[in-house]
Amino acid sequence: MEWFPQDAMKAYLHTIQLCKIHNIQDCNLGGSRLIEPKYIEFVSALAAGKRARLMVQITPDGITALTIALAVAAKQTGGLLICIGHEDHIEKSKALFMKNSLENMIKFIYGNPCEVIEQYKNIDFAVIDCKFQDHLKIFKTINLNPSRSTMVVNNFHHRKDGISFAEVVEGKNCGVKSVTLPIGEGMHLTRIGSTSKREINRRYKRFHVTYEN
Repeated sequence: MEWFPQDAMKAYLHTIQLCKIHNIQDCNLGGSRLIEPKYIEFVSALAAGKRARLMVQITPDGITALTIALAVAAKQTGGLLICIGHEDHIEKSKALFMKNSLENMIKFIYGNPCEVIEQYKNIDFAVIDCKFQDHLKIFKTINLNPSRSTMVVNNFHHRKDGISFAEVVEGKNCGVKSVTLPIGEGMHLTRIGSTSKREINRRYKRFHVTYEN
């Protein structure tokens, strides 16, 4: 899938702006675990640069700073973010989306993610938290766009089964490429399409340098 650097940069800068305004660059909105600023900005830029239209996030922590970043990317691409989680975690932070005109970019779905995910087909961009106990089941059932999709697995070092998404889908899809990046508590990227490990690493380094500067 073609890469659109201008869309990536706009989402990246918008995410930085929201982080500064709401002082959310260092923490999850739904918990106390720290999250690196460059991590959420990179993911936002990656989703926007790929012009992902249907995005999905599954996390046991409810709305997080990463949710905001994905909504920013959805606004840039004219897409939709599906946030799947528990109602109690999500309802507390929904007002933040309204304040930033992001409410039309996100749809909150409550229920068992393993069941809810089956409603969505040809997902362009997905973010799955390995702290979600049944993440391996999600790996096996999620329906990604076979020609142009990206799976981001965060908190990768928390996985207990030792299996990556790439290992689950390799052989079932064409052009599966994956790489683990040393940000957050481990982030594993799997690309179904033409993106190579070298290209993913190059994008990460470019945005990392931008943030540091």
